[in-house]
Amino acid sequence: MSARDEPLFPARDAPVRDAAPGLAGSIRRLLAEQPYGVLCTQGEGQPYGSLVAFAFAPDLTHAVFATPVATRKYRLLSECDHVALVVDDRPRHADDMMAVAAVTATGRARQVAPGPEFDRCARLLGDRHPQLGGFFRAESCALFRIDVFRFFHVTRFQEVGQWVPPSR
Repeated sequence: MSARDEPLFPARDAPVRDAAPGLAGSIRRLLAEQPYGVLCTQGEGQPYGSLVAFAFAPDLTHAVFATPVATRKYRLLSECDHVALVVDDRPRHADDMMAVAAVTATGRARQVAPGPEFDRCARLLGDRHPQLGGFFRAESCALFRIDVFRFFHVTRFQEVGQWVPPSR
């Protein structure tokens, strides 16, 4: 599935700019500054949000995170691979909500099996979160990769920009 085929589209009344100048850089900075995000999943017709430590590939085409296998998050990911990862910079702007920026990365998540890809993903996550190395390498834990279809970047609560990674 390509970004163009992805079933998620913005509301009709929300203007969306595709590839506005500097948008990819703004997205990259926000993702680099914030170590945690909210992973949005769904199951049985209900949405669910989970805090995750994440790392993005340098080209922003994918992100990785880990979760114990004995969790609702793991079960929901196993049942439906459509996800969104929301990252914002609220801590930087506690006194000025109009200065808050947020990024939503939409895509598909899949568990990464042991092997060379697992090692690359584990290295990416471990470099960003060295304190989690023992956690995501444990047998009771699963490593997931989100293949990103597109990013929505929101500023001032209403200015929405859309960026699709070049390889999509």
